[in-house]
This record gives sequence, C-alpha cells and structure tokens, in this order.
Amino acid sequence: MNKFLILSICLLVFGCSDKRNKDSDEHHVDHSNHSKNIEAGTPGKQVKSPHTATMANIGENHIHIDYSSPRVRGRQIFGGLVAYGKVWSTGAHMATSISFSQDVTIGEKVVSAGKYGLFTIPGEEEWTVILNKNWNQHLADDYNPEDDILRLNVIPIMQEKSFEELTFEVLPKNGNSGTIRFQWNKTAFEFSISNK
Repeated sequence: MNKFLILSICLLVFGCSDKRNKDSDEHHVDHSNHSKNIEAGTPGKQVKSPHTATMANIGENHIHIDYSSPRVRGRQIFGGLVAYGKVWSTGAHMATSISFSQDVTIGEKVVSAGKYGLFTIPGEEEWTVILNKNWNQHLADDYNPEDDILRLNVIPIMQEKSFEELTFEVLPKNGNSGTIRFQWNKTAFEFSISNK
C-alpha cells in the first residue's frame, strides 16, 4: 500500500511539473506574439496614411517636407474627400510642414529660414498655397490666417496618370533655385523657390 501511495505521489508531482513547463512555454509564446504585434502593428493591417518625408538641397539650403500620405483607395478626392474652397492641411493627420535651412524667395516674398505649416486651399481652376507659422497642429483644426506668412496662387496641373499616394518632391534646378511639386490622384501643382 505504501509503495502504491509513493508511486501515485511521484506520478502526480511529475505530471504537475510537466504541466507547469507547458504552461510556461505557452505563456512565453503568447508574450512573444504580443511583442511582435506591438512592434509591427495589427497583423494584416496597413497604415492608411503613413508618415513620410522628402528632402533635397538647393545649393547649400536644405529643404525638408514632413507629411502623412493618404491613398486614393477608389474615392473622389478633390471636390469630394478634400473640399474645394476650404483650408486643407495638404495631407493627413498632422499638418504638412516645410523647413528651410536658409532664407528663400517664393514668388516675390522672402521667407526666413525655419519651419512652417504648408496648407492649401484647393480650387477647380486655382489653388492657394499657404505657409503658416503654426506648423505643429492636427489637420487644420487650429489654423489661424493671422499666422500666415505667405499666400501664393498656383494653377493646378491635370495629369493623365493617377497617383495613388499623395506625394511631395523637392526638385533642384540649379545651384540657386528649384521647385516644390505636389501630386495626388490626377492633380498636381508646383511652385518655384530660390535662395535669397
């Protein structure tokens, strides 16, 4: 009877120990997967408007544009998702910003080195490009025209090719001047800048 009792106790102890090891392994695996989910985001989902940037030097002037790039995803963009005649952050999430390491001339206006919000007012026949002192704001929620330092009218360019992703480019022309180019869906615009 004592041998049977000892054998039962041994089996019980080894069985519990084995279960604890399995539980520990499963617990470790769960945390491992949780860690991957935190790092990579929800599996199978992509960020709809990823944060991105573009930059280039025009001479010694470093131009840097920070923006979130939404996708068309089958939607009507201008005159639909993006209203005509209203101030737009020219991207998604936080307002698009542009910075210059040196003073530049845009149109006939000298813009001091620094960082600015880059807003636009889209129109069917004309867009207004705006540089605003308040670059750190969500969409155009806190936009205040009193903080504008530049307003420039540009003619939109209609393209045959559709661009799924909202894109900015800084295009140097020579050592002293260049172009800022925007395109999304079938609409583009650009404006020239030059070093002061």
